[in-house]
Amino acid sequence: MLPRSCVNSAYMKGLLRGGLMSGAVLASSLGAAAQSGEGNSRIYTKVVVRGAEFIPEEDIKLTCGAVPNVPYLTIELRAIEDCLMSTGVFESVTLTPEDDTLVIAVEELNTQPGRIEASLAYSSQDGLIGGLSFEQYNLFPDTYGSVRLAYNDEVKRGIARLYHVDMIEDVLDLGLRAGWEELSYDDTPYTEKTRQLEAYAVWNAKPDTRLEAGLGYRSYGLFDVSADASPLLLSEETSTIDAPFMRFGLDHSSISKGETSWGAWNYQFGVDQYFWNLGTEDALRDFRLKTRSYVPFGSSTRMLISLDAGTVSGTNGNATRVMDRFTPGADSFRGFASGGVGPRDNGDALGGNNFAVSTIELQRNFDNFDSTPLIGGVFWQTGAAWGLDDTQSGTIDDDYHQRSSVGVSLSLEIGIVPISLYVAKALKKEDGDEEQVFGLSLSTNF
Repeated sequence: MLPRSCVNSAYMKGLLRGGLMSGAVLASSLGAAAQSGEGNSRIYTKVVVRGAEFIPEEDIKLTCGAVPNVPYLTIELRAIEDCLMSTGVFESVTLTPEDDTLVIAVEELNTQPGRIEASLAYSSQDGLIGGLSFEQYNLFPDTYGSVRLAYNDEVKRGIARLYHVDMIEDVLDLGLRAGWEELSYDDTPYTEKTRQLEAYAVWNAKPDTRLEAGLGYRSYGLFDVSADASPLLLSEETSTIDAPFMRFGLDHSSISKGETSWGAWNYQFGVDQYFWNLGTEDALRDFRLKTRSYVPFGSSTRMLISLDAGTVSGTNGNATRVMDRFTPGADSFRGFASGGVGPRDNGDALGGNNFAVSTIELQRNFDNFDSTPLIGGVFWQTGAAWGLDDTQSGTIDDDYHQRSSVGVSLSLEIGIVPISLYVAKALKKEDGDEEQVFGLSLSTNF
């Protein structure tokens, strides 16, 4: 079985969604009955779940009102069992007292949950894009499998994944990932094509710390550069580069199961080191850093402080290409269009060998405002992309030029559709930068 950290949480929560309302009503009635003194009630300081493989334990507890430090009658425990069974996702459910602990022992009905979905999404980067996805837990014993496809006129993308847990006890997992991508945005005078295959190992050093090491093969190239494009882009056009690569990664987080607590300080930290095109004249080293800190200001207000940064360079004195460099913008640097920040030539975004974008955002959780989950924010971002190996004899300015922006953000759900949007204004910019005032991201599944 897969650990719950590998499970699509939203999908699994949906398995219990049908029982949420009845669970809330049940919890209310049970509490009232216990308080009225009908029979001999008992209080449990802990509630634990045993036997759950796919459905999150917290969802099982809350669906039918099994919570600690609440008095329960024996008849009420039987009613909770019946409530959980009525969700239709369990073969059996038993509630058993063990000293001051209430144990919920479950056997899930579906040990191979999976789904096939079509989707329609919009983002500031890719525009309107259609998708198709398949995922299956226990596709093979202890192995998760998935395939995801996305397509529009500018973006063609696919990724397949196999993930086997507990290869060595419960600390070492193995994964296999294959990807394909073709990008030909209207605002770029070239096409990028990538094919990639990677096998990787995951060491779960601690519940909050994950180490990865991967070895793979990549085939990619820059094609169809327009004749009137920047001379630098014309010089970077290449046939396909085929070569192995290595990757090392570290992720550390104080956030349990990927969910933040608004009333507590939380943080996330991740680094990735790539070594691309090993054994060729185009060998590269590529380092990326990502940090997130959530500082609470009460139970429903917090401050997000983040930093995203990276640097790429040739290991043999070789130059990078635009497909190797960083082009922050759109959702990654609000207030600027995709590729709107960094060195430019002849109107074309060239990207930079280095980039850094930091964010300070004050967020407020309105907690089901008008029956709709809603989070609002006010943000300030600052950063830059800079550095080229070839400035065309100094005709291209690749110096560090800091930019900044301010704006407001909103995240909500309408039905089953999550929506994120923002309005931003560039405060500090350079000539030639492309601005983007409004950003929107949404998706729906069928």
